[in-house]
Amino acid sequence: MSSKIRVKAGSVEIGAGAPISVQSMLNVPSTDIEGSVKQAQALAQAGCQIIRIAIPNMDAVSLIEPIKKAVDVPIVADIHFDYRLALESVAAGIDKVRINPGNIGDDSRVHEVVKACRSRGIPIRIGVNSGSLEKHILAKYGSPTAEALCESALYHASLLEKFDFYDIVLSMKSSTVSTMIKAYELADERCDYPLHLGVTEAGTERMGLIKSAAGLGSLLLRGIGDTVRVSLTDDPVKEVYAAKDILKAIDIDKSGVKFISCPTCGRTRIDLIGIANEVQEKLRGCDKSITVAVMGCIVNGPGEAREADIGIAGGDGVGLIFKKGEIVRKVAESELVSALMEEIDKL
Repeated sequence: MSSKIRVKAGSVEIGAGAPISVQSMLNVPSTDIEGSVKQAQALAQAGCQIIRIAIPNMDAVSLIEPIKKAVDVPIVADIHFDYRLALESVAAGIDKVRINPGNIGDDSRVHEVVKACRSRGIPIRIGVNSGSLEKHILAKYGSPTAEALCESALYHASLLEKFDFYDIVLSMKSSTVSTMIKAYELADERCDYPLHLGVTEAGTERMGLIKSAAGLGSLLLRGIGDTVRVSLTDDPVKEVYAAKDILKAIDIDKSGVKFISCPTCGRTRIDLIGIANEVQEKLRGCDKSITVAVMGCIVNGPGEAREADIGIAGGDGVGLIFKKGEIVRKVAESELVSALMEEIDKL
């Protein structure tokens, strides 16, 4: 179940019962500092709690300072192979490092990274996926199985443990949801480290959200996982919204608006789909902990959504506003959304 080790990335705690944190990653070219800063600000505005940036070379280290000045969100340096990039990122003020110790050279290099991170209280995330498995592990299992992913992650962790470093977060991502789920189940059984959940290469917005909801939701509902990233081939702001929506859907995040709407049927006489989308978008930034319903039938709608704090139902050009199933106003269809927002402002 939940990890026993807690680490801290900047102001955000991960593991051992800390709230599940939402992550995303910049996809602006690392050479574009201005664009990177703007995207980091957009992610922070959307509610992203940890932002990862790629550090492919020494020039990219210059991203860290302006981004940290622009947002009050922990920043993670994503590093592959070159341990010097980790050292320079730590010196530049990074809050967390994502690196696989087995890929950066001999023990002396691993020790240098450990010393730098320990001196600043910076955790290290080990991130393995189906395409990054060591040759000997791949040969042992024949393919990137869940067991192979878990063994690889624990192998990398052991390289840090040799130097008494335990501020570690593990991720074992696969593009196959069932493999990802099993890998995290195994890691949860075998170690006490916080787990960073994600389905890698999940796809575009539609399929990526479905696969992420299935994988993350399955694990989180059983208490497995400490921080999440939804991977979409899209604007990373959508990743943040998707992750937050998943946490709301499984009642882990009880803050803000819980939105429900009916799927429509032949009794529907208003543009319910358009109204529902408009209401949901208008409520995106609302921080009131309320349930809002958008229903298509004035006969059954208020009763079906009786548990909602407030809602609307419509038919034949008119609409009703109801609270806890009780009708409080009748308005024209064209006024439904504005009237609903007025009532929500009063709550």
